[in-house]
Amino acid sequence: MSQSFHVPEVVCAVSSDPMPEADALVVWVPADQLTEAVAQYGDATGGGLRAAVASGAFSGKACDVAVFPCVRADWHVTHVVCVGAGPAADVDAERVRRLAAVAAHACRRHRASRVAWVDAALGAMSDAQRLDILAEGIALANFDGGFYKTRDERTPFLTEITVLTSAPDADAALRRGRIVGESANSARVLINEPGNYLWPERLMEAAGTLASVPGITVDVLGPARLKDLGMGMLLGVGQGSAHPPHMLVARYEPDGVTTGPVLGLVGKGVTFDTGGISLKPADGMDRMKDDMGGGASVTAALRTLALLKTPVRALAVVPAAENMPGSRALKPGDVLKSAAGLTVEINNTDAEGRLILGDALWYARQLGATHLVDVATLTGACIVALGKVTTGLFGTPQPWVDAVRAAAARGGEKVWPLPLFDDYKDGLKSDIADLVNSAGRPGGAITAALFLKEFAGTGPWAHLDIAGTVWAEDAKPWMPRGATGAIVRTLVELAQQPLP
Repeated sequence: MSQSFHVPEVVCAVSSDPMPEADALVVWVPADQLTEAVAQYGDATGGGLRAAVASGAFSGKACDVAVFPCVRADWHVTHVVCVGAGPAADVDAERVRRLAAVAAHACRRHRASRVAWVDAALGAMSDAQRLDILAEGIALANFDGGFYKTRDERTPFLTEITVLTSAPDADAALRRGRIVGESANSARVLINEPGNYLWPERLMEAAGTLASVPGITVDVLGPARLKDLGMGMLLGVGQGSAHPPHMLVARYEPDGVTTGPVLGLVGKGVTFDTGGISLKPADGMDRMKDDMGGGASVTAALRTLALLKTPVRALAVVPAAENMPGSRALKPGDVLKSAAGLTVEINNTDAEGRLILGDALWYARQLGATHLVDVATLTGACIVALGKVTTGLFGTPQPWVDAVRAAAARGGEKVWPLPLFDDYKDGLKSDIADLVNSAGRPGGAITAALFLKEFAGTGPWAHLDIAGTVWAEDAKPWMPRGATGAIVRTLVELAQQPLP
């Protein structure tokens, strides 16, 4: 597995300390505080900031960046990086996260590895929240997906961040944000891996390594154990591949917490999805290496809970398979028996994610999960419904769905609830089995969720369809093209509150 990110050493220093030696000094510049910024940094930039503001080249608009040589010898800083924040009153948590990433990318482009960062109280956030998100945004920007490039095209990583702040308990807030950002990057590393480097067994090794932190125990179920458990759906999906299915079970048991609810995180782990016999079109199939994005996200989230010592018992279950059109592959018309005992007629082998998740959801309940969340790149229909910026949310009962939605809002991730009306169930009826695995195109994200609901048991369950949000097709100032690490923050936030 590649390691294409570096975690910066985030050092907290109070604002009364002398300016540390650094390659760059980052300062926020709100659009309605240009005069103050020019007065404070105009001379240090040799008049550069003053001239840029006067000409309109830099207006303080959100995510605008201007980099100037620093001429103040007593600052021991090579460059001053001014980042537009927009109107100060409009700065919210997501704005801070994006601004931090934009600034970090600018520092990397200028080969500034040691960065001093001037903290500023913008918006209505608490000091702890702002610094937490600042460190997270910096960590997210300290990532490069071009691990397999042999030419020296990658910009250097940030190695040391000194945040100049007088906020109390700043180091704890910075540490938390750094851990969350690092874990999201861990998921991105896995998602970016090509299919010829990451197959089910290798995913088990990589995810197991990711989860190898104090408080987590890892168990990997191979084909024989899956057969003993009756996981016909998971085994059926993977039977056309030379690489057999596996399942990761990682448990987090915090010190001193032996009773109470257990949060079960279930993530789809299809390491490559050709569609099987119901073969996908060639155009865009290279992207199907990201079909294990849900598995990467839940494993990274569990790792984060352990590193933050979150006082809630949790487990991650990742069913892994490679969906290939081999001579032994699952065929349309076949019938599989699930671990839950239900039989499923296969009418589309490209609707495979719900099959492996069905067995995994059932097993998570058997392992004691009282509250379930599954995360999956499940349906193209969800992209049609919500585009590439919003994750589809399904579940029951409503308080649990509301809790997941609130967690996403706190984590700065967009989710939107979609219905699970019984009227949609008709499409899942089979003449020869309990269910078919695909109800067709109309309402495809909804009927896929209803299929999962059949295996989720009677307790709280939520399904997050990240088909649109797992991968950024277009680069943004704060996010390069590629894996996003979607939903890691949501899952971490969900575990910070009592489970309803």
